[in-house]
Amino acid sequence: MRGVTARSDSVTELLPMVFAAPGEALARAERVLRSDPPPLDASVAHQVIGIWQRDFGDLTVALDHLRRARDFAARADSAEREADVLATLGVALVHAGRTRQGLAALDRGVARGNGHTRARVLYRRAYASWVLGRHKESLEDLRRAIPVLRQAGDVIWTARALSVRATVHLAMGAVERADADFTAAELLWETTGQEHDKAVAVENRGLAAYRSGDIPAALRLLAEAKERYDELDTPSFMLYIARCDVLMAAGLAPEALAEADAAIATLDRIGGQSTRKAELLLTAARSALSTGDARTAVARAAVAVRLFSGQRRSWWQTHARLVLIEARVAGGAASGRLVQDAAAVADQLASFGAPAAPEASLLAGRIALALGWTADAERHLAVAARSRHLGPPLARMTGWAAQALRARAAGSGRGVLEACRRGLDVLDDHRMTLGASELRARATAQGAELAALAQEASLAHGGPRRLLEWSERWRATVLSTPPARPPADPALLASLTAFREIASRAEEARRERRPVPALEREQRRLEREIRARTHHTRGDAPGGGDRFEPARLLDRLGDARLVELAVLDGRVHILLCGQGRVRRFTGGPLAEAVAEAEHVQAGLRRLAHPGAEARLPLVEAAGRRLQELLLGPAADQLGSGPVVIVPPGALHQVPWALLPALRERVLSVSPSASSWLRARETEPPPGGRHVLVRGPGLATGGAEVPEVAGQYATARILEHDEAQVPRVLEELDGAALAHIAAHGTFRADSPLFSSLRMADGPLIVHDFERLARSPYRIILSSCDTARLASVGADELLGLVTALLPLGTAGVVASSAPVNDAAVVPLMLALHKGLGAGLSLAEALRDARAALPNDALHQATGWAFAAFGAA
Repeated sequence: MRGVTARSDSVTELLPMVFAAPGEALARAERVLRSDPPPLDASVAHQVIGIWQRDFGDLTVALDHLRRARDFAARADSAEREADVLATLGVALVHAGRTRQGLAALDRGVARGNGHTRARVLYRRAYASWVLGRHKESLEDLRRAIPVLRQAGDVIWTARALSVRATVHLAMGAVERADADFTAAELLWETTGQEHDKAVAVENRGLAAYRSGDIPAALRLLAEAKERYDELDTPSFMLYIARCDVLMAAGLAPEALAEADAAIATLDRIGGQSTRKAELLLTAARSALSTGDARTAVARAAVAVRLFSGQRRSWWQTHARLVLIEARVAGGAASGRLVQDAAAVADQLASFGAPAAPEASLLAGRIALALGWTADAERHLAVAARSRHLGPPLARMTGWAAQALRARAAGSGRGVLEACRRGLDVLDDHRMTLGASELRARATAQGAELAALAQEASLAHGGPRRLLEWSERWRATVLSTPPARPPADPALLASLTAFREIASRAEEARRERRPVPALEREQRRLEREIRARTHHTRGDAPGGGDRFEPARLLDRLGDARLVELAVLDGRVHILLCGQGRVRRFTGGPLAEAVAEAEHVQAGLRRLAHPGAEARLPLVEAAGRRLQELLLGPAADQLGSGPVVIVPPGALHQVPWALLPALRERVLSVSPSASSWLRARETEPPPGGRHVLVRGPGLATGGAEVPEVAGQYATARILEHDEAQVPRVLEELDGAALAHIAAHGTFRADSPLFSSLRMADGPLIVHDFERLARSPYRIILSSCDTARLASVGADELLGLVTALLPLGTAGVVASSAPVNDAAVVPLMLALHKGLGAGLSLAEALRDARAALPNDALHQATGWAFAAFGAA
């Protein structure tokens, strides 16, 4: 008997091992079963395999093993053993969607257990109640279980119970209580060897950081948790759900949708938990809705609603119904039934204490407004507006959006503007917690509705100056302050170096027509790693930067004119600033202008090659049409001085020098009037250092560089092996002027990986962001370096916009592919003008005029633009 007891104790030790060393626990349990064990040992071994399969594998296999564990426990005549197995089986049945059977098994487990064992069963029933969204029942079971577990000195189960209680608090919006429980649980985990549970603790801290609005910390902690799970070779589908939520909050909805769909496919392949599949479907629906894909959102949400209903999970089903209604409205639906449905969802969410309740009330109010039901709209919007003073940033923005809609319905332009201002202030505070420029840019999408409402109110109730203020309020806000410098992260630097090496090898393989799929896969992996690490950087600048003041702009313009293009209801509005006033003119439809700009870009690409001269009249005609659409009657009011164009994101690819009214002018482009003001007031660095860089593979070999060098007595030339990224960055930092002749590549799919080819591989935007100060003036003698990706509300990401917040006051770059040979005389003439004391815009105008009068050289001149004010 003593031998049997010792052996049983040894087998029992496998249970905590499932979450300490899962793979070893599984292997040892399988060995126990092969040894013809007594019923008690067989019960434990089957339970261990069942837990492993439940959480990391096939749920059907898990249920089979857990039923055998229950039967062996009954044969062993151990009430405590049977109670413990019934609890594990109950949780598995709940995850399988068999809610009634699962709760019945848990209830039997509570009845069979005593003391310490019963407390463990109560914990698992509380966990099941959390899964089901029955938060009050969960808290009641935890209230009974935790004191007993603590009194028994059961560190592992106490930590688990605290973690579940914290998660319930999060679901109910009690972030501070959740954080306290998570902290207490993590301190307990550190005293154990439960490695999987420790990974869960890190994941929980990431979830708490997300709920408190700290997106960079959430991304960093969830990445750490994933590394821990990977080391244990155990998947965590809760981690996928948390990561997707954070990615959406960071403005990365396409990535969230891809991750959710991939997790669903994995669950289907392994026969995993039905509960997790329903949650992932809900996450995928939210992600699809955020990307603007209403059809996919409806499909995913409808399946989630059905699954949650079958699983008897009312809390979750109500959240899925909210997303389903939102998706149907986004797809164009509006009816009294939808108002009633949204209001019913809002009431249910409020009864659950769910933080999403104001969102549902806002939705009901929006639909009612669309139907003209003003009294109903006011009732629902008033409820939603209560959230504007409490909760995380996005919840408060929901409240301010509701308040703005209330004011608009009441005809109060002042009320609209005040609500929009307060809501965008909340967004600014949230945005500035993000260190990465990509996340800052994408986060602005969350304020698009507020900004549009404010512009609409400005147009209706104010003059052109007010419209200018609100156009600037949300335009190019990512440029208002530099991105936070990533910390001295050896892993990030190693990833950047590896990325350059792999990208260089892939480029060489393409030139030699060798297979590149393996290299491209590794390059994509490194890109994901680099992006993730930069996303972990926390912002360190308070507030949203300096507020724009029209009077200051008008004072600094002098004899220049600034033309800011605003878009309202799909039409371009021209705000002409100069001579101490702001005037408004009406342009054409934005869609027509975008289509025309695409035609022009196609024409410039053709004209970059000899023999395409016949395209020139077509391109020039398109330039005249663009002028009618984008400048309209303002084209005759530009005066004779310099012109600054501030286009919206959708028009960033327009070659402005092609427009007849601008062709012979001193012309510069800026993402915003605020950005132009900052550039205008930026002082050049002391020392006047000049840096000239020649990258590899240019048709002319960068022929302008040696000749340009002769114009600058102290010029530093980097070429051949010296033109490697680390050395180039070292020389660029704080230079007065930099000229880079290199092949340029624009990445529309990932604009911060747009690059200039150096001797050791691509110099990317992420590299520039590590500069303490980018060059005061920089000339990018490369293709496509002025191309930008429009993201967020009206933000632009690319090489040019990366440089402007970092100390660069002026950039010359091209918005199209250019002919290498035709670039040489343009660059020589440009530097000649700079040597004579001209600004970049002045020198570029004169350089265009000095080019041969043929299609190839004219197209080259039009492709380049001066950005900023230096």
